[in-house]
Amino acid sequence: MYLQRRNRITRRSGAIRSLLAETLLTPNDFILPLFITEGQDIIEEIPSMKGYYRRSLNKTIEDVKQMWTLGIKAVLLFVKASDEVKDNTGKEAWNPDGLMQRSVKAIKDAVPEMVVMTDVALDPYSIYGHDGIVDIEKGTIINDQTVEALTLMSLSHAAAGADFIAPSDMMDGRIGAFRKALEENGFTDTGIMSYSAKYASCFYGPFRDALDSAPGFGDKKTYQMNYANRLEAINETLQDVEQGADIVMVKPAMAYLDIIREIKNSVTVPVSAYHVSGEYAMIKAAAEKGWLDENKAILESLTSIKRAGADLIATYFAVDAAKLLNN
Repeated sequence: MYLQRRNRITRRSGAIRSLLAETLLTPNDFILPLFITEGQDIIEEIPSMKGYYRRSLNKTIEDVKQMWTLGIKAVLLFVKASDEVKDNTGKEAWNPDGLMQRSVKAIKDAVPEMVVMTDVALDPYSIYGHDGIVDIEKGTIINDQTVEALTLMSLSHAAAGADFIAPSDMMDGRIGAFRKALEENGFTDTGIMSYSAKYASCFYGPFRDALDSAPGFGDKKTYQMNYANRLEAINETLQDVEQGADIVMVKPAMAYLDIIREIKNSVTVPVSAYHVSGEYAMIKAAAEKGWLDENKAILESLTSIKRAGADLIATYFAVDAAKLLNN
């Protein structure tokens, strides 16, 4: 049989396949989310995220040092606030001596070159578990008052030494407000990684267990995006870029690969994607059942996210993937 084109020639060996690979995954692509709690010498496994932990700050520092040796260059910080400091104003979020602020300083002191990113949203500090301030009578989230509170939060993170603030709240106009405040207060080196296309997704469930931040009433569909929509993601992202975002994010990742590609084709700033807790938990659960090979699933999933257009990937598999790639 005569064939003018034999496509399998370029797949014939591992060396050839590596040579011609279009997408290269490395530890430089990863952002490692970290959950931090008050206390000393605490390591608590998150029940719905098997193999992932909430740690006290001293244990977090030990982890960050190890992560740097694996080639992981960025961490994204989330803190579990105690019930005593939660209210409907979020004022603990900009406490200069708060857990987030202390964590940023400690990590930058321990590993100065590590890129430290901080979550900006009120849900860890809210008695209602929402990302913003609640109008109790109406049961709604107040946009502009929330942006004012988040601006104070952002400034406190910048003062603590954060390299990037990462607003995940999805309030209108917050990127412009943050950029203006950072400039006016002399934080001209602090970047903004905006959750520009954050969808109202069922895949966030385990994360809310990690921080005890599930909404106390209703849901988050009035500020997070409808998963049926595509153009909305492009519009929101372009607005964030115009307002001063340095990096834009799509969240979740695996169920939104088409959105990652749409955003990548629409902007010239770096695009990040968040491989979220539910996506992590699905792979872990299937692997535990023996239904798939966990290591192969990790690398294939992360490669698919990068292939879709993500320059950076926030993933709970960052450590596992870095070890696999380094070996």
